[in-house]
This record gives sequence, structure tokens and C-alpha cells, in this order.
Amino acid sequence: MAVAPSCRLYLLTPPLGLADLAAFAPRFAAALAAGDVASALVRIAPEAQGDAKRIAERMVEAAARADAAILIEGEPRLAARVGADGAHVSGVGDPLSDALASLHPERIVGVGALRGRDDAMTAGEADVDYVMFGEPRRDGWTPPLAETVERVAWWAEIFQTPCVAYAARLDDVAALAAAGADFVALGDALWSAPSAEQAIAAAEDAARKAAAARAEASA
Repeated sequence: MAVAPSCRLYLLTPPLGLADLAAFAPRFAAALAAGDVASALVRIAPEAQGDAKRIAERMVEAAARADAAILIEGEPRLAARVGADGAHVSGVGDPLSDALASLHPERIVGVGALRGRDDAMTAGEADVDYVMFGEPRRDGWTPPLAETVERVAWWAEIFQTPCVAYAARLDDVAALAAAGADFVALGDALWSAPSAEQAIAAAEDAARKAAAARAEASA
């Protein structure tokens, strides 16, 4: 029997400092428990690098009851030390090579900040566990939805490596799932919603319906 296609959720935390943990860790745990969340990326604020281990440990602890993979942004060795499931790195240079060497095959290595199709193909050939398209840059700029949809559709048509598509708005989830994303990532759109739990439920429903419609159309 063929396995029904799915599109699951991937959460990105805000860049966290030590002072954020008391308020954010319970919200994070509740969000992970609110729906079918496959993975979550812990992001540490640039000014909080000295507290990175304490922040990562607290977030891994907050996620302990969730059936979700917990990744650390840009810190493969830290990910291993705190018992996270893997790391997410930017670009296809030395940081990716180092992450693959230190974490594979025991832990997950994902990659984003891919500058174009060539970078994406290089990442896929390096045997990463997923590629991410459409995530915001450090300065906050996010690619237009149409650009991310085009990149996701191209990838899904040709490659087997899973694809994560970042949704800048909750309303973008359906379009990204319909384009063929295996996972849709939610960051600011989730944490700024009046209820993260309700936002996850709505995003999960939109992703499931869009993925099912795509499968039906291609059958």
C-alpha cells in the first residue's frame, strides 16, 4: 500500500538569551505538544553565545516529552554535548562539512541560507538530512513567497532529500505544502499569534489538506 504524502511542521524559536528562558521554555513545550511537530530549531541570540550551553540544555529539557527532533542552530558540537538530535547550519562551506563530519550518521544535519540552486544541489550531494528554503536572513529580510514556492516545487520534482519551506505568514502554509514541501517551518508568525497552539492546529490542517490535494492532482 502506498504511503500517503504528508507535510509536517518544523518550528524555529526566536533568537534566545538566558533571560528569555523562564517565559519562553513553557511556551515552547506547549507548542510542541499542540500538534504534529516533527522538528524544532533552537536559535541562540548572537549576544548570548557565552550562555549557549545553558540555553540549549534548557530548551532540550523543555522538549523532553515531545516526539520532535530538537536541533541547534550553527552549533554541531554543542548539539552533541547537550543531547540534541542534530544541528542546522548556514551555507555549503566549511561549517556544513564540519557538521557532517562531527554528527553524521548518528545525528541530523540540515542546511539553509542556500544562495541558489547550485548551493542546494551541493548540499543534497553532501548527504544532508534536509534543505531549507525561504528562511529569513540575519537582517530579517525574507524572500517573497512566490520565490520560495518556485524553489520548493523545483526541488520536490527532482530530489529525494527532504525540503523544509519557511512560512513568513500562517497564510503561506498551504501554498508551500501544495508546492511539495515535506515540512513547513514556522517562526515569528507562530510566536506572534494570539495562541501558538491554535496557530499550530490551523497550520497543521492547512498543510495536510494541501499535501493531500497535491497528491490527488498528481495521481
